Amino acid sequence: MKKPKRELTIEQKIKRRNFISFAIFGAGAVSTYTGWRWLYKSPNEIPGITAGAHQPLRRALNKTELFFRRLIFNENHLVKTYPREMAAKKIRHNSDIGSEGKLPPENWKLHVKKISGEILQISLDELMALPKTGITYNFKCVEGWDQISHWEGVKFRDLITHYQLHEETRLGYVSFETPDRKYYVGIDMPSAMHPQTLLAYQMNDELLNGQHGQPLRLIIPIKYGIKNLKRIGTIAFSDSRPRDYWAEKGYDYYSGL
Repeated sequence: MKKPKRELTIEQKIKRRNFISFAIFGAGAVSTYTGWRWLYKSPNEIPGITAGAHQPLRRALNKTELFFRRLIFNENHLVKTYPREMAAKKIRHNSDIGSEGKLPPENWKLHVKKISGEILQISLDELMALPKTGITYNFKCVEGWDQISHWEGVKFRDLITHYQLHEETRLGYVSFETPDRKYYVGIDMPSAMHPQTLLAYQMNDELLNGQHGQPLRLIIPIKYGIKNLKRIGTIAFSDSRPRDYWAEKGYDYYSGL
């Protein structure tokens, strides 16, 4: 005849649960540390268009990009916009790489490299003669901050239409570089042609004065701020990924939201 099980006391039950909890926590901590050490000691990717990340991390970033491009991105999906009055009066200032100081519009031309080899040189006045578009949206930075801001300029797709660059848009990518070539970004063509992508020359109803770019910058709401180059000197098109400043330092090339 089996002896009846002795009922545990409340104190014994608490000790048992504490033991199980600490055991699970300890196993999780060991697993996390082991995974971190594995990633830390894993080899770096081979430097190229992207660099600086460990190989497993780069593979994860590439998988994330495919997910965004194939399942999330849709040119009919628009970033949320806000009433004009909600835009911050004082816009947060970040890095000035490639856009230090002022560049008066009269000393600047936008260079657009066509696949034929021809280079268009476009003044700010010529750009301002094209249809003007404004957007008030939540600008997001990879550092973790965001801010509602208001911008005005020319839709990238309107530039394409006006200068008959449709052949160029059959390629996969477009590159933007500052005049001094110190800062540069590569954008996939569908994102560049998104209806909210702007070549902006105004912020809060005033021409850009240098602190947030001048005289023309990229505003691409479906990307993090690292893709929003502040001073556009040259636009070019290619079927392979153009170089990208932060991707060369290990960041995600796509940087989509």
